[in-house]
Amino acid sequence: MTTFTTFSDLKTLNIPLILGVTADRDGNLQVPTFPALADFARSAGVTGKAGEAQRSPSPHDFASPYVVFVGLGDLENHSFPAEALRAAAGAGARLAEASELALSFPTSDTTAAVAVAEGALLGGYHFDKYLTKKKPLLKQIMLPAENFPAAESLNRVEILGKAIFDIRDLVNASPSALYPETLAKWMEKAARGLPVKVKIWDWEALKAEGFGGIVAVGRGSKRKPVLVKMTYEPENPRAQVALVGKGITFDSGGYSLKPSNSMATMKSDMTGAATMGNAVIAAAKLGLPVKVTAWLACAENMVSGGATRVDDVIIMKDGTSVEVTNTDAEGRLVLADGIAMAVGEKPDLIVDMATLTGAQIVALGSRMAGVMGSAKDDYFEAAKRSGEMAWPCPLPEHLADDLKSDIADLRNSGTKREGGMPLAGLFLKHFTKGARWAHVDIAGPGFNKGSAWGYTPKGGTGYGLRTLIDLIERL
Repeated sequence: MTTFTTFSDLKTLNIPLILGVTADRDGNLQVPTFPALADFARSAGVTGKAGEAQRSPSPHDFASPYVVFVGLGDLENHSFPAEALRAAAGAGARLAEASELALSFPTSDTTAAVAVAEGALLGGYHFDKYLTKKKPLLKQIMLPAENFPAAESLNRVEILGKAIFDIRDLVNASPSALYPETLAKWMEKAARGLPVKVKIWDWEALKAEGFGGIVAVGRGSKRKPVLVKMTYEPENPRAQVALVGKGITFDSGGYSLKPSNSMATMKSDMTGAATMGNAVIAAAKLGLPVKVTAWLACAENMVSGGATRVDDVIIMKDGTSVEVTNTDAEGRLVLADGIAMAVGEKPDLIVDMATLTGAQIVALGSRMAGVMGSAKDDYFEAAKRSGEMAWPCPLPEHLADDLKSDIADLRNSGTKREGGMPLAGLFLKHFTKGARWAHVDIAGPGFNKGSAWGYTPKGGTGYGLRTLIDLIERL
């Protein structure tokens, strides 16, 4: 557990220091909270450019072993200054690799100070479960006494930070260790001691109750699928939200087999389920006045003599018949069964989240989610407030013609390359039955295949958790 404390004299601290550095449009460098260090930073090669993080020996009159200068860019003219602070603090914490840190940034109010605290906490994460050499755990973050966040704000930072760390740990876990049953058991354990009810449908129950999509995807694996329902219901909730998460713990592609290079990182195909389950846990810890239910549709998509074939026709939970034309378009099948269950409870809002299509990455890159559906703008606004990149995308109805089948109500994939992201959204829209709904495709931002940046590590990112909580808080 990381604690937050204050400091008053930066020079006397004998722990690593992280200092924010700005640079205006003309390139003039400043260390706003310690102007006397501007020349020192400049001589060390620091530019103040946003995204920069540079470690340097401390000035001779500082007790600290070293200083990390982090660039804030032209903070005064930044479109999202809180996110700039959050990202810089995260980059500094990651580079410092220390158990204790002190941060000094130009924070004009407590909102900015909270962003710094949150960024430092998230940036201090590292996944070393399988490493013999461990990095130090970040145990203490020190911030200036001026504008020090209120206890309630820091409690929220800690709760969301814990949820994001848990998502990252789950996503980074070996797929031999994390499979549908163990993911369900993890959620059960996490809910203990909280006002969260957990119900699990096992293989036999899924077959008996007609979850055709989940059964079809998971039947080829020896480790059978599950559906997990998690419910947090406070007294007299003012609204009800349903969260549906894709939980493919490993995706080989099935008989539409992925090439080896594409199969790497497919342990992360359960990111949606990890995020939605932890959103319920976080909502319960925060005591939000909203009923939150998560449906985690979990399966392994594997090849075997019992696996679903291309050309099979399956009957979904809501009775829709689907022709399987691509077994690697499996995520939408499990999600559709989860959405059908969510619709049955008539929530005010449904949000599904999934690492669903490679087309999302082609369209929007690896850091920005695609958001579709009737409630896409609500999610988009929450994402802007939270500093998580997302973009609202249309669902053009003419694309749905490519989901027509000669032998079933729908086919699960199209025949054309273009429009892959909205086509998947249109497939899911069929199962929403007109409910207020947002579909969030996180194929890119859910798992960082590149280098770490800001407070985002390599591997599982925890993307979406903060946006979901912001969205729920405002219902």
